[in-house]
Amino acid sequence: MVVRNLVLVLLFVTVVAPIVLYTDRLGTFKTSSSSRDEFVEDVTTVTLNGHNERLNVLPQESATTVKEPIRIVYSDTSTKSLPNSDDLDLQDTHIAVSGQVESRSTRVLSTTDEEEQDQRTNLIREVTDSLEEENDSNEHDTDTTTHKDIGEDTIDADDQADQSSDNASQNTQNMEIKHEQQSTKHEQQTTQTSNARVRQLKDQIIRAKVYLSLPATRNNPHFTRELRGRMKEVQRVLGDVRKDSELPRNAYDKLKAMEQTLAKGKQLQDDCASVVKKLRAMLHSTEEQLRVHKKQTIFLTQLTAKTIPKGLHCLPLRLTTEYYTLNSSQHDFPNQEKLEDPQLYHYALFSDNVLAAAVVVNSTITYAKDPSKHVFHIVTDRLNYAAMRMWFLANPPGKASIQVQNIEEFTWLNASYSPVLKQLRSESMIDYYFRAHRANSDSNLKYRNPKYLSILNHLRFYLPEIFPKLNKVLFLDDDIVVKKDLTALWSLDLKGNVNGAVETCGESFHRFDRYLNFSNPLISKNFDPHACGWAYGMNIFDLDQWKRQNITGVYHRWQKLNQDRQLWKLGTLPPGLITFWKRTYPLHRSWHVLGLGYNPNVNQKEIERAAVIHYNGNMKPWLEISIPKYRNYWTRYVDYDHLYLRECNINP
Repeated sequence: MVVRNLVLVLLFVTVVAPIVLYTDRLGTFKTSSSSRDEFVEDVTTVTLNGHNERLNVLPQESATTVKEPIRIVYSDTSTKSLPNSDDLDLQDTHIAVSGQVESRSTRVLSTTDEEEQDQRTNLIREVTDSLEEENDSNEHDTDTTTHKDIGEDTIDADDQADQSSDNASQNTQNMEIKHEQQSTKHEQQTTQTSNARVRQLKDQIIRAKVYLSLPATRNNPHFTRELRGRMKEVQRVLGDVRKDSELPRNAYDKLKAMEQTLAKGKQLQDDCASVVKKLRAMLHSTEEQLRVHKKQTIFLTQLTAKTIPKGLHCLPLRLTTEYYTLNSSQHDFPNQEKLEDPQLYHYALFSDNVLAAAVVVNSTITYAKDPSKHVFHIVTDRLNYAAMRMWFLANPPGKASIQVQNIEEFTWLNASYSPVLKQLRSESMIDYYFRAHRANSDSNLKYRNPKYLSILNHLRFYLPEIFPKLNKVLFLDDDIVVKKDLTALWSLDLKGNVNGAVETCGESFHRFDRYLNFSNPLISKNFDPHACGWAYGMNIFDLDQWKRQNITGVYHRWQKLNQDRQLWKLGTLPPGLITFWKRTYPLHRSWHVLGLGYNPNVNQKEIERAAVIHYNGNMKPWLEISIPKYRNYWTRYVDYDHLYLRECNINP
């Protein structure tokens, strides 16, 4: 019995134990194989440093060779999105690949250690080379894409500049304007960002007003008191603040508290239709208020432009009093023999504003190369004649010559000769200006400006009659400032034209159809609605050609046709465009830059390059409503320490 048990034990040890051990080893091998497959699958889908690029490896391979891995494919933004350096990426790649090779070495029993080491080294080298090549390729593609985008943007900008003009200088000006527009847009965006919280607080007040007007809120007195209290807090925080930087420190706390209260109000509202109705009513009311305010602004601006400041009203009175205290021998200007010399440079200035005329003369003389050859012919009305003479007698323009004339002395200028003078004195014209309350009056206040009633405004059409012995005259408005020597204009060849002027067709509203009534057949048959307009304010006139082409007669004929104001409204530019149609020589725009009396965005470089800057518009430099940044160009030619100016309290 003992022997039999011993034999069974030995049999178990020698037969059954190896089978059990082998079976356990086989199970371990299968588990290892399953883990191997899962690991390969994980390695196949591994992401390097958070990227979407996948390392694709062949799932099946031979036991003796390692196939070349598939190259790694990167997305377009992979280069930009890498959080770490290339060295760290490659190091991570080495680790992943090393783990992969080690897993393979445990699976492939027939491969020796040396072969495994060689295969690991080769695989790491190949994958590393593949990564470097892909990185270089992606960097190259990114650079190429960037350069391409930049190049396309540049080409587009150049194309836009080329379309705006055919010459290089125009292209440069357009690019400067575009740059300024972009700068302005950037400033506006910056401004919007800087006052975001202020606008949010204002929006909260609007929402609170809406809630207070709704029935659900009125039926809840506790919430109404809370909301009113929040509104007062926010209004105190806002005050006159315009930027976030000006808000007090507790502004954000008030904003959050208000937002919480508004959230309660939102929960109380169960009728969305009432909310929409109230918002529409508020929008309509706001639009109506805006329309009324705009109309009031236009009216007050026109009124301010027509009104003479107290100081400018005082100055001619003070000068007139001083003039009549002088002896008759002191009333004459020197150099009277130069007034009709055609070899000199003659300026025509028609104005009733003493200070404005003084600025024109002073600025012109400042830049004149030889002031002794410049002659200024000033024509004014009867009320300002003595004051104008007294100013230039007390403040002579250096070596330049000056003449001051009274329009009343032009006996040839009467209603029988001038159609416009007859029209200006007619009852219908006076009714048009001074009875604006009538239903048939023109709604545009601009056309009812009394300056159009002054014959001084129309003297520019009678230059040969005023200066019969001169060949060329440079006409200047009294709201301009001269910044360069103008003598080159007299030697300019006008190619047989009468008028030399700067064109203003850079904008659509400066073309003929902006000023003339093309619904009238007389206008539509004779003129082009898209023809380029030009500017009064600085014009060189060839008086010999004027007489030869009978320009004054052309002007008279069209004024008679426009007796009922059906061809154009009023003013001197519309009849000027007609009279000098196909008789105007375009000057370079640097001679005359306009807009300083209404446009706060005039190109600064154009102003610096300009020979003459023009304050056309209502915001004249001698008025309080003038544009501040342009005012200094005018005030620098005014001596505010002058006795007469101090007595009339005229200050910069």
